[in-house]
Amino acid sequence: MEWLFAGLGLIILLLAGDLMVRGAVNLSLRVGIPALLVSLTIVAFGTSAPELLISVKAIIDGAPGLALGNVVGSNTANILLVLGIPALISRLHTSHCDTRKSYVLMLLVTAGFIGFSFMGPITWIDGLIFLAILALILLDQAREALGHRREKANGTLGEDEDIEGLDPNMPWWKIGVFLALGLIGLPLGADILVDASLVIAKNFGVSDAVIGLTLVALGTSLPELATTVMAAIRRQADVALGNVIGSNMFNLLAIIGVASLFGPIPVGAEFLDFDLWVMLAASLLILPFVFVKGLDLTRRWGVVLSALYVVYVVMVVSG
Repeated sequence: MEWLFAGLGLIILLLAGDLMVRGAVNLSLRVGIPALLVSLTIVAFGTSAPELLISVKAIIDGAPGLALGNVVGSNTANILLVLGIPALISRLHTSHCDTRKSYVLMLLVTAGFIGFSFMGPITWIDGLIFLAILALILLDQAREALGHRREKANGTLGEDEDIEGLDPNMPWWKIGVFLALGLIGLPLGADILVDASLVIAKNFGVSDAVIGLTLVALGTSLPELATTVMAAIRRQADVALGNVIGSNMFNLLAIIGVASLFGPIPVGAEFLDFDLWVMLAASLLILPFVFVKGLDLTRRWGVVLSALYVVYVVMVVSG
């Protein structure tokens, strides 16, 4: 029965991911802002919902290590697996996306989070700082979106490129339905799949600690993976890359920020010695694809990223 529920969760994730991408890119067309900005906000927040729900529940249940492991493990999976697998399906033309500013922000947030981790338990004060930083980032993105709309209204921007999945005649209600179903379906599918996977893992005698850092983190990254896979199929590299960058920032700032309001989050030695640095190294791996013109995420790089994630999981399980 658990295997059937796992399959059902996966199907819901894929369908919700497709609806999320279609709704996001058409929303960007209708309101006159880049699809990248939509993916950095609506899509990123929606796909990070499972991490938020699980982390808050972990704090309430007295398992703060699971909350931190969920976020750190998810961020690592977002880079290595969520970008690696779609690259195996279709070449991601990341060199065509202007994600440099958002990527630098993600690196600064990641480095800052590591710094806070070394200063001791993450408390509600730290959480408020994280949420304040997130608010500033969102305000800056809103400012850019308004500027883009003004430029488009003045005719200083070129015509929208012909992108698969864009429908200039799609009504507002349909866009809203797509986004709503995506936002509901992604966490629902992840919840079903994670619950079923936990039962399967326990039946095989895997410890809760290993499950938290690997299986739960992987399961809560599945919405990002589902959304990014559908974006790759629709050749929406900006949505794929923007989703990962936005989700990683949201995970560290919003999820840990909100979770810390429910109780302090101690940072274990294993995180300080290994997992946090793997998260940072994974983030640095995609630096060339953001800054080097003409360098795209091809199938070869997809193999490399996916293989690195497998190595990471093996090291965590064996350690």
